Amino acid sequence: MRAHLCSLILVLAVTKVLIVYAHQSSGSFNAAAKDAAVDVLTDQSCTVEVSDLYAIKFKATATAEDITGDVKNADHFRYAEETKLAWEEGKLCADITEEQRKLTQADLIIFQVAAWGLQCFPMYWFTVPAIMKGWIDRVLTLGYAYTPEKRYSQGLFKDKKAMLSFTTGSQESMFSADGINGDMNVTLWPLQNGILHYCGFQVLAPQIFWAPSHVPSEARSTMLTSWRTRLHGVLEEKPLSFTPSDCFDGEKGFQLKPEVHEKHAAKEYGLTIGIHLGKALPPNNQMKAEDGGASVFIV
Repeated sequence: MRAHLCSLILVLAVTKVLIVYAHQSSGSFNAAAKDAAVDVLTDQSCTVEVSDLYAIKFKATATAEDITGDVKNADHFRYAEETKLAWEEGKLCADITEEQRKLTQADLIIFQVAAWGLQCFPMYWFTVPAIMKGWIDRVLTLGYAYTPEKRYSQGLFKDKKAMLSFTTGSQESMFSADGINGDMNVTLWPLQNGILHYCGFQVLAPQIFWAPSHVPSEARSTMLTSWRTRLHGVLEEKPLSFTPSDCFDGEKGFQLKPEVHEKHAAKEYGLTIGIHLGKALPPNNQMKAEDGGASVFIV
């Protein structure tokens, strides 16, 4: 009863969702996945906003035009430092300010992107498309989304959840440890650790739709049904595991502390995909929560 009550409180508390959506076709599978998320989460009394990046023609390049008025150093323009000042002074351009408003208000952020071609993930060439990368570059500004002191497990967004929801152009077997594209967990590390976890997000297991353009319509319908089923419980999911910041010694180049090394010396696997201690990579580290948490959401 107590556990149920805690779960109910959590669901009621996480009510605002932002979907950052990057696909050019309203008739695409990704559009259907986005619409399913809007429907299911709205039915759960969530407030859902969608940033349709292609529809609003979101600018992908991070330039001095993102700042209204003069910059501090036009001769040696440094984007991070200049946008930090602009954010503090309320001088960021309108489209960035609007996306930051949505992100600030959101409890859960879903990045919905698509694959294109046989060897790219997610969306284009093993990463997000330019327009989505532009959203990341321009919206997650220094000061607003991270600082040298506030990052990773101490990050500014540590009370928010985020997840990747994407299609691939390649079949699942190609993204395995023996596959031509390599281990999907390794591919996910820069996106989930280097962007989402870096800003402090609690990163939920990704939703992976394997090569929907290469399967029958019935299989695509099954994928969407599985997605809808997951969405009914997504607000209660346990996040992926990352090594806490206090395991690293800031005075020694942010290396793992000796006691952490000692604790894991006899273990078969490393800590994470990226921090593996020269050991075997921990299986599904970027695709599944530990200790009976979320399942591997691949369909």
